[in-house]
Amino acid sequence: MKIIIDDKIPYIRGAFEGVAEVVYLPGSKTTSEVVKDADAIVTRTRTICNEKLLTGSSVKFIATATIGYDHIDTDYCDAAGIRWTNAPGCNSKSVEQYIASTLMVLAERKNLQLKDLCIGVVGVGNVGSKVARICNLFGMKVLLNDPPRERAEGSAAFVNLKQVMDEADIITLHVPLNMKGEDTTFHLGNEAFFSGLKKKPILINSCRGEVIDTLSVKVALKSNLISGFVCDCWENEPDIDLELLAITEIATPHIAGYSKDGKATGTEMSVHAISQFFGLGLESWHPSGVELPANPVFELDGTGLSEQKIVSKAIMHTYDIRNDDQDFRKNTAQFEQLRGDYPVRREFPAFTIVPRNLPDGTLEILKKLGFNIQTT
Repeated sequence: MKIIIDDKIPYIRGAFEGVAEVVYLPGSKTTSEVVKDADAIVTRTRTICNEKLLTGSSVKFIATATIGYDHIDTDYCDAAGIRWTNAPGCNSKSVEQYIASTLMVLAERKNLQLKDLCIGVVGVGNVGSKVARICNLFGMKVLLNDPPRERAEGSAAFVNLKQVMDEADIITLHVPLNMKGEDTTFHLGNEAFFSGLKKKPILINSCRGEVIDTLSVKVALKSNLISGFVCDCWENEPDIDLELLAITEIATPHIAGYSKDGKATGTEMSVHAISQFFGLGLESWHPSGVELPANPVFELDGTGLSEQKIVSKAIMHTYDIRNDDQDFRKNTAQFEQLRGDYPVRREFPAFTIVPRNLPDGTLEILKKLGFNIQTT
């Protein structure tokens, strides 16, 4: 048995070596010649798994260690009898952390009280539901828009996109990229979308670049139809629009889901899926060697601080999005390198707070975010 593995997938080395021949390659070097005699591929979003790559090969299973799977031609794979799987929800807590840091930076820069704002969460799956949860913890009014879920579950918890466009001060996108059909999301952020906004909201895109039409968002920013744009996902990555980057509020190189925890989970889900399909007996395998964060135990003194400021200090200790923004703007030509060499980022549960003068209500919020609280 032979497995081709993207060499940027972390913590996977050693997982299959006892049961298969394993070849590690950069995603760009995973060619039709390479996969011709392979039984399985473990990949990321940079390898396009389509007829051109797979025709004539012996590939029977593709696992992508990512939430998104638009790089897999699922119609071709289904017709060719090639099974495939993604890793839904693997990095949802990482994106939750990314959005939390984003909101705290926006609040500081623009002197905002989050509890006074309305946020529209467009796409309420594994990621969007966690984002909505933390926004509720911050005291924000949260509008949920998810047409597929609304059809399945009823309208009680959901609003239509027009209500989000009318009422939201911030809109954050967490939809899959659907190119066709009833729930098309390709260029959801188009000229009509931006011209229909009522409150000049801040827009955040951390799902897929093609959900936003680049020209339309540039016009919207220049015409003051939106009051800011936070962008992690870009059209035509890695060849992104530098004019758009220059006018964004916060810009990052598609790393919202790049916590070590999220990567480890995506790797684990891929290994288990391949093991189950081929009967390899690795269903109890878990990644090892996940790096510890810097300063995992830290003191947090709330003397003289508001609840929002206390929560902000805790979040920013774990992840300050401004560092990624600065690194990206200094190295715009290094999009892939910034992703491949991304530093250690751990999620909230990897940190323990030593509380000093923190109100009980604030401590409860920190606990619900996932922080450990030292009690002695």
